[in-house]
Amino acid sequence: MSNALEQSFVGQLKENQNIIHKICRLYTQDDDAHNDLFQEITIQLWKAFPKFRGDSKFSTWAYRVALNTAITLYRKSTKTVNTIEFETGKHFVLQEEYNYEEEEHLKLLYQAVQQLNDIEKALVFMYLEDKDYTEISETLGISEVNARVKMNRIKGKLKKIINP
Repeated sequence: MSNALEQSFVGQLKENQNIIHKICRLYTQDDDAHNDLFQEITIQLWKAFPKFRGDSKFSTWAYRVALNTAITLYRKSTKTVNTIEFETGKHFVLQEEYNYEEEEHLKLLYQAVQQLNDIEKALVFMYLEDKDYTEISETLGISEVNARVKMNRIKGKLKKIINP
């Protein structure tokens, strides 16, 4: 790959790594699993980056790749995942420390969201990220109307989980 492509990828990854951290938080239970998923998502983004045409924002594309990677890995957690070598030292992408204390007030919500199925988790995540239904539907591959209906049902489900 060209140096320009590598630099573009590294820059985009730095700008959007919090998206990846939040998805990892949503689909994992501990720091080791979080770090493993973060690394796997980064690898999948790197592998797919040459095919990124820029038809959507990088963040929208990264959401899709990251969510698909998380859902695939954790649905089939017994399956071994093949990875490729990524020379992190060469690109100087420093993984920022993810401060769990800052999100302590969201702990109850995260616990409730953990009880949802994979697609519901993805929808809630994007909703909480203030994504509009157009972007949510694009990313998840469902209609806007379906996204709205699912989100309303999920809200009710979460209320029942949090306030039984």
